[in-house]
Amino acid sequence: MIFGGVISSPRGNLSLQQALEVANTYLDHAGKTQDVDIALLFCHDTEASLIQAGKAAKHANNNSMDHEIAFGYIRLGRVLAIRGYRKEAQAIYKKAEKLG
Repeated sequence: MIFGGVISSPRGNLSLQQALEVANTYLDHAGKTQDVDIALLFCHDTEASLIQAGKAAKHANNNSMDHEIAFGYIRLGRVLAIRGYRKEAQAIYKKAEKLG
C-alpha cells in the first residue's frame, strides 16, 4: 500500500457528538447501498463509532447520551437484520439494551 499509515485516523480524538454523527452517517450509507459487502463495512464502522461514542461519554461522565448511543445500536441492529444478519443483530440489540 502506497499510502498505508500516512494519514492517521482521528477517530480517537472525536467528541461524543462527532462520534455519533459519524455513526449515523455510516448507518445512512449502510441502509442505502445495494452492495452487501459495502453495507457490512459501513456496519462495522458504525459499531466502531458507537464504541468510541460510549468511551467519550464515559470519559466525560455523560450518562445522558446513553439513550442516543442505544438508539444508534438499535438502528444498526435493524440494518443488520434487514440484510439477513439476524444473529449479529441480536448481539447489537443486547448492547442497546445494556445502555437502557
